[in-house]
Amino acid sequence: MWPDRRIVDLFGIDLPIIQAPMAGPVFADMVVAVAEAGGLGSLPCATMGAEQVRSELGTIRGRTNRPINVNFFCHAVPSVDAEREANWRRQLRPYYVEFGLDPDGPVPVSNRTPFDEQLCTLVEEFRPEVVSFHFGLPDRHLLDRVRATGAKILSSATTVDEARWLEDRGCDAIIAQGFEAGGHRGNFLTEDIATQVGTFALVPQVVDAVKVPVIAAGGIADARGIVAAFALGASAVQIGTAYLFTPQARISKPHHEALRSPMAERTVLTNVFTGRPARGMINRVMREVGPMSEKAPAFPLAGGALAPLRAASEKAGSGDFMSLWSGQAASLCREVSAGELTRKLASEALARLAALGEVDRPAGLSR
Repeated sequence: MWPDRRIVDLFGIDLPIIQAPMAGPVFADMVVAVAEAGGLGSLPCATMGAEQVRSELGTIRGRTNRPINVNFFCHAVPSVDAEREANWRRQLRPYYVEFGLDPDGPVPVSNRTPFDEQLCTLVEEFRPEVVSFHFGLPDRHLLDRVRATGAKILSSATTVDEARWLEDRGCDAIIAQGFEAGGHRGNFLTEDIATQVGTFALVPQVVDAVKVPVIAAGGIADARGIVAAFALGASAVQIGTAYLFTPQARISKPHHEALRSPMAERTVLTNVFTGRPARGMINRVMREVGPMSEKAPAFPLAGGALAPLRAASEKAGSGDFMSLWSGQAASLCREVSAGELTRKLASEALARLAALGEVDRPAGLSR
């Protein structure tokens, strides 16, 4: 019934809807709910250690036999720049004093786990149907091992050049991540954020540039966005922020409240939380320090010095020092479960496509 079935057939799913792998809010329960509803549930592994990844995958495999996606970051681990770290600590010092914290005390190490031998071994053990990457692709020998499991391989492109690069290296499909998307940008061939392109300009250009199926991501939260993505040549959509409104999303109380407030109407790209550009709702630290700061240490080290400030302010119910990730379409989201959201998005998109004459009208749909 879908006008383009390439992703549905490639992944063995019923609905061309992929739940974005949002590190922090998403765990096994959301992945299972989306998979059981017919979409592609995605487990984000960047903030998990290997044993937690094993535990989550074990839970998923015990609750569903539907296809799933497992997502990894593949950034280079940076060297610690002592001078830059010291400058960052000086930048944040007044906040430490304000909250009664020791500005010279030790801070947690902020880390994101890049794809490595240990994680690759878990992929070989659990054999997820889809494996996706952010920030390019891992080393060739690791990628070859993933491909040998039979997994389909995805990665995000924020430019046409990145899409071509990914296709040349064997990606089975490409996620075209527009400027509107919440969370970390997937850019890896360029650091020029000023030239990043919106979803509905990027998607048709990527579709024209590559032969593999394209998945549209960024600013899509309802049936209208899905229909528009298909009209531009996408074979599926990846949706993130809308799933933050579901009960399966594990987000803090301040983040939960901000998404449902006027704050959600104003998002911006910032590097102050991790050292890499990501889209989130504007809060105090973004206004006063950033949103883009040259003093922020390289990804993912910037978050270490912010962690004590987040902990202290969150106790008071404040989101002033936490990453309130959100895309630009939060106002279009609704309060339903992850499974119901997946089914509703699909049925409403099919109804609109049928009304436009793009697909046969499903049984039960009225004109």
